[in-house]
This record gives sequence, structure tokens and C-alpha cells, in this order.
Amino acid sequence: MDFVTEWFWFFLFVPLAALAGWVIGRRGGQRHGDNQVSRLSSTYFRGLNYLLNEQPDKAIELFLHIAELDKETFETQVALGHLFRRRGEVDRAIRLHQGLVNRHDLSDAQRVQALLALGEDYMKSGLLDRAETVFTELAQLDQRAPQALKHLIGIYQAERDWEKAIDNATRFEEVTGEPMGKLIGQFECELAERFRGAGKLEEARAAIARAYQADAMSVRAGIIEGRLETDAGNAEAAVRAFERAARNDPEYLPELLPALMQNYRKVGDLGGARAFLSEMTEHYRGIAPVLALTRLMEEQEGVAPARAYLGRQLKDRPSVRGESALIDLTLAEGADSTATLHDLKHITDQLLVRNPAYRCTRCGFGARTHHWQCPSCKEWGTVKPLLNYAVL
Repeated sequence: MDFVTEWFWFFLFVPLAALAGWVIGRRGGQRHGDNQVSRLSSTYFRGLNYLLNEQPDKAIELFLHIAELDKETFETQVALGHLFRRRGEVDRAIRLHQGLVNRHDLSDAQRVQALLALGEDYMKSGLLDRAETVFTELAQLDQRAPQALKHLIGIYQAERDWEKAIDNATRFEEVTGEPMGKLIGQFECELAERFRGAGKLEEARAAIARAYQADAMSVRAGIIEGRLETDAGNAEAAVRAFERAARNDPEYLPELLPALMQNYRKVGDLGGARAFLSEMTEHYRGIAPVLALTRLMEEQEGVAPARAYLGRQLKDRPSVRGESALIDLTLAEGADSTATLHDLKHITDQLLVRNPAYRCTRCGFGARTHHWQCPSCKEWGTVKPLLNYAVL
């Protein structure tokens, strides 16, 4: 028996032994038949002995037998199943909790508790269809509805059944009063992406509208709307959608800026683009709007003014990408230190390749591509572009 296993069984044995002594002592104090108390005592400690000797299957049989003889041991059986699940022995947890569910002498509260434990066992083992059946039944019972609904939301996320996820999240909000708008908005955006991919533009627009209704500050809804209108050739509508998304959360500006600039050019409104980018530099400390403005200045006014503007900005917001752009502009001016600048350019570009472009604000996960749901902590809407990230 290794060190970890020894400690697991030690911490399992102590509470079970204490509870066994309490139950047996209580029953003896209530002057139940001496033979019955003796039988319970013997059976319980045989079960504990099986656990200590790593024979959990035999222990389960005995504990289920005890549960049939004495209803007061119900909580112990549930707790034992939880311990098996935490240890990764989910099959044994299922067997124990299923045995409790199958009993006909449980109170309503006990049956609900056993079903909840069994559903969590199924979740842990990946048997989502069985877990769904159990939690759907439990969701009809007000006393356990919140827990069951939360589990159902998790199941439908895993199955990407966004309609059912929305239904259960809506009901969870109604039952608990806990705001679920941001999560529902993400689910509606998943539907919008699905409809957009299938060419169902009206259904996609309807899902976007529902996403805004659930979460008026949804950045993702604005980005999807902007891309949808771009695909449909509605450049002005795309500009409005992207601008709304950027104002709702400027930290997503690097993600949407290339498409936004593309649509500004389609409508021929570079003046509007410069005004918007200037606005964003006041609200966003990243380099993306500065680089976009630098590019416009280079096109409209020439290299020297663009280089001077970028140099001033980099004093307040130093950035590797900004440095790379400044080197490009310096090279374009034909400076004498061309060889040195080429070396700096190479080193800078290598650093850019190695660095993540996005990071989860909750768990710190770094990525080169954007994810609406963090692959690490599974939180929605927390993976954002880094301040020094920009694509032009």
C-alpha cells in the first residue's frame, strides 16, 4: 500500500469508525435488541476491515446490507460514495449510490440526495446521457432544482446543445435569482456562429439580437454581427457592429481591428477611421490603435510624420510590436544604420513569434489564437488579446 493510499484509507476510516460507534451506541442506548446491535456492530467493523485491507467491493456489499437494516446509516453510505468518486473509483461510487436509489424505504429527501450523488457519479464517468436523465428528474423537484439545473447546463455545454443549455440557464436564473445573462449571451452567440456557418443569415441575426438582449455589453455578439455583415457586403453595418463591440470592451480591439479597417476602406471613410482610432487610444493602453493610426498617417501624410507619431506614442506605451513597426519606418527612411536595424528587426520578429497573443484573465492560459471558452479553466469570455498584440 503506497503512502497516498494509506492516508486515503486513514481519513476514510476515522469518520466511518466514529460514526459506526455513534450509531451502534445510539441504538444500544435506545435498547434495541442486543442481538441486532451486536449484528450491526460486527457487520460494520467487518466492512471497515475490508476497506483497510483494500477490498472495497466486499465493503460496499456489507455497507449496503447495513443500510437496509438501519436507515440512520444512509448519510454514511452517501459520504462513502463521494469518497470513492474523489479517489477516481467512479464505478464503485455508482454501485453504492445506485444501491441506495433502488431502496424502497427512503424518504423523499433521501431519495433526492441519492439521485443527486448518482448523477454526479455519471458526470464524473462521462456517462452524460444517464446523468442527463437523473438531473432532468431532479430538476422537477424544487428543493434540488438549482444543483440539478447547474449540472444540466454543464452537460449541454459539453454536448454543444445550445438550445437546451439556454433553457436550463434561463430556468436557473428564475429559480435562484442569480444573473445568467452573460452565459446565455455566449450560448446565443454559439447558435449565431452555427447559423452563420450554415448560411442561415436571418437565424444568425435573430440569435445575435437575443445575445444582446441577454447581455447588452456582449463583445462577441458585435464581432459575429460585424463578420456576418462583412460577408453580406453591408460594410456600413459591419463598421457599426465592430465599433459597438470595441466600445463595449476595448481590450478586444486587436481581435476586430483588421476587419473594421477593411470595412472603413470599403465605405471610403478613412477620416471616420482616424477619429475612431484616436478615441480608442484614450480608452485602451494597447498598441493596436496606435499602429493602425500610424499606417493611415503613412498612407496619407508620408513616412516621416508617421514615424514621429509612433516614436512619441512608444514613449508612453512601450511595445515590441511598436518597436518592430518603428524599425520598418526607419528602414523606409533610409537611415545609415541599416545593418543594425535589420538585426534588431530579426530579433524582434523572433520574440513576437514566441510570445502568446492572448491570455486568460482568470487562469493565465496563454494562446496564439483566440478562444471564446478558455481551454484550461473552461470560463467563457476571459481569453483576451494582450496589450501589445495587434494584427494589421
